Amino acid sequence: MINLRKARVLIRKTLEKARELDLKPLSVVVLDAGGHVQAFEREDGAAPGRFAIAHGKAYGSVMLGMAGTAQMARAEAQAYFMDSVNGVFGGQVIPVPGGVLIRGRKGEVIGAVGVTGDSSDNDLIAAMAGIEAAGLVGEG
Repeated sequence: MINLRKARVLIRKTLEKARELDLKPLSVVVLDAGGHVQAFEREDGAAPGRFAIAHGKAYGSVMLGMAGTAQMARAEAQAYFMDSVNGVFGGQVIPVPGGVLIRGRKGEVIGAVGVTGDSSDNDLIAAMAGIEAAGLVGEG
């Protein structure tokens, strides 16, 4: 389980990595295993619509048990599948890097993080740094 303290550490460390890399202002959301928001932060200067994007990246990851990078590959190979998935989930899935699964000690999905604001690849780098710094295991 990802408690609020862990979620806050994850967000803080993700944003620290973003500042270290001089990324554009980010938005970061942490979801629990049921897809519920545990914590969210939007840096000053980040566009207000970024919550929905961060949430869509994380939501797709946790609901499909598949990280954003794998979702993007699946969308490229089988667009009809991701279109159908998005229909099932009310258009909430954004299948790109920056949506990262968080796994527990036994490999079970315990949540996900969604990061947006820079390129998807840079979002992923910042997310993975935050997850690792929080002592968790990410699958990007």
